[in-house]
Amino acid sequence: MGTLLPMVLGPAEYETMRVWPGRPDPLGATWDGHGVNFALFSQHATKVELCLFDSTDANEVAETIELPTRTGFVWHGYFPELRPGQLYAYRVHGPYEPAVGHRFNANKVLIDPYAKAIGRETNWDPSLFGYIIGETDESFDTQDSAGHAPLGVVVNDSFFWGDDEPLRTPWSKTLIYELHVRGFTKLHAKIPESKRGTYAGLASATVIKHLQSLGVTAVELLPVHHFVRDKFLLERKLTNFWGYNTLSFFAPDPQYAAATTPQEVVREFKRMVRSYHQAGIEVLLDVVYNHTCEGNEYGPTLSFKGIDNASYYRPSIEKGPRCHENYTGCGNSWRIGHPHALQLVLDSLRYWVREMHVDGFRFDLCSVLGREPDDFTAHAAFFKAVQQDEVLSKVKLIAEPWDCRGYHVGAYPSPWREWNGKYRDCVRKFWRGDNGMLGEFAHRLCGSEELFAHNGRGPLCSIIFVTSHDGFTLADLVSHNDKHNAANLEESGDNHNLSCNYGHEGPTDDPAINALRQRQQRNMLASMFLSQGVPMLLAGDEFGRTQQGNNNAYCQDNEISWVDWNWSTEQKELLSFTRRLVEVWNSNTVFQRSTFFRKPMEADASHDIHWLTPAAEPMTQADWEAGFAKCVGVLLDGTMRDEVTAHNEPITGQQVLLLINASDIELAFNLPELSSGSYWDAVIDTVDPKQLTRVMKKDEQYRTQPKSLVVLVRREQLLQRLRKKAGQVIRRV
Repeated sequence: MGTLLPMVLGPAEYETMRVWPGRPDPLGATWDGHGVNFALFSQHATKVELCLFDSTDANEVAETIELPTRTGFVWHGYFPELRPGQLYAYRVHGPYEPAVGHRFNANKVLIDPYAKAIGRETNWDPSLFGYIIGETDESFDTQDSAGHAPLGVVVNDSFFWGDDEPLRTPWSKTLIYELHVRGFTKLHAKIPESKRGTYAGLASATVIKHLQSLGVTAVELLPVHHFVRDKFLLERKLTNFWGYNTLSFFAPDPQYAAATTPQEVVREFKRMVRSYHQAGIEVLLDVVYNHTCEGNEYGPTLSFKGIDNASYYRPSIEKGPRCHENYTGCGNSWRIGHPHALQLVLDSLRYWVREMHVDGFRFDLCSVLGREPDDFTAHAAFFKAVQQDEVLSKVKLIAEPWDCRGYHVGAYPSPWREWNGKYRDCVRKFWRGDNGMLGEFAHRLCGSEELFAHNGRGPLCSIIFVTSHDGFTLADLVSHNDKHNAANLEESGDNHNLSCNYGHEGPTDDPAINALRQRQQRNMLASMFLSQGVPMLLAGDEFGRTQQGNNNAYCQDNEISWVDWNWSTEQKELLSFTRRLVEVWNSNTVFQRSTFFRKPMEADASHDIHWLTPAAEPMTQADWEAGFAKCVGVLLDGTMRDEVTAHNEPITGQQVLLLINASDIELAFNLPELSSGSYWDAVIDTVDPKQLTRVMKKDEQYRTQPKSLVVLVRREQLLQRLRKKAGQVIRRV
């Protein structure tokens, strides 16, 4: 792992410190075992100065040294006396001309965009703004921000990974679990208090055991890139809990660490990743490259804005370069079309894969990165760069396929996967009982072919989910008609929740309402795991976590957002049901197709999916078009004609029958006939979460209760199975 060398130099050492020309690459502060190379891109700067600090509470720079060399637009210098642990930042000189997009102000100390660790957080103060507070953004502020600016730290990248290798779990076997590092373990009584809410806490044996018991193969962490806690939220005694406000694209946020030194924060994150890989679980990061924390023209000058505003941010098409284009709703948009802005994103992604060993990324508002220059295109330079990159093209890539200006689900190129918001909305409406949803529900169950097949992609390109961090939890989705966000102290959150409280807003003692709410949670979970696509489970939904009706808890670092591990009897039952549901999904390949069904909505005996009425007759066009229809039987053929392995061997599963009844009445389903020696085994019934199995006799009807889903698996009599197995042995001999 290497030894952490002395953190800073003394005054006398600063005076005798040498500086050599160094190299223009790599960008950032790079320790090579002998000294530190600093390299910073700025196309429009006239001078760049390295600022060295001797402590985190210093109000002024200990030493300022001009970087001696510029190669192209990269300013660089090599310092043989400097060591890991050194606190540093920059002052960048250049024109202050907001009207043409330049906002250089050498009075502002700026954190390195490539800083790999954070030595000091942002300490809000008027000096952090490039203009004079209270005046126009074209005014020029002369206050020195050295005592309040965030600082980077030189780190030693060495770490003993042992035999750690990428897991590369196939998409067909991937179950994503979306969680928040702090919120997931903050209330976990089995984790030492000092580690709760940290990377170390997330890597604890009790957490990993819980995830393994669910069959989770990948955790998707809400943003861990170092982000700024918004000034306006702190003034309200709130904070940016979700973290979609990035300042440093290379540094893990130190507030999620149990470690107390910047170097150890990085190593703590690496140990977490290593622990997850040892448990067979991949680590995916939710990343925010569409905007930064510096906001619009009235935001602070912390890094990019003072280093080269015109290169890093998109200028406004309508208002000109003084203002930023705002596709994100956060004040600015990253200028991904600029070569060095694109380079930073790619360098960051590669760093997290190579140095931090993460397995993939979910891109927040990814459509911003595909705008070239203004309209979204699957042929954007960013997608091309990722596709040909020998590192990034091999990891998991997931897009949130929308931004404030458009919705582009299904429009991304291979190998991208996408959050399928249309799936989420359809499943919510169908189980809520909306009319006219049966046909769309069937399409979503089959993998949303109309969205993804047009450019050669399959059902595994669809990330299917019912809930995510953004919106109601599953328990709140069935308990509230309206959002309850008063704790945010602002008007926030979507009013279009597609939720239902089933007769009472919020918690109730009514047993009938509570029973229906529990069943509806099971119905939506079952729908997700029995649909084609890659399932994503929101942390805590497996046991009915609530956020007290808050559907936008982005600023709630408290019990509203923290996962409560003290479960009621009903929550324990839901957890057991979810585990069994995942077992059914994981054990049968008919739910994990890489190709779409053959003409899935047509009645044809040669197809591998069949849609049946309660009478076990093929669904007709009239049946599909009946707006009141809310029930259907789905027969999945285990032979899976179009599915083969990489070695061209056929993939087969068990024949499965789904009985779906989203109506408000009991319905009896005739079961399809089976050959002699076979029977239907009911392994899931959302009405009775404790039911483990129920054997259905020949010609028997299955009576489905209102708003319920049943899964039946075709089994063979023991004697027939033994005969088949004996025949296989004889053929092999």
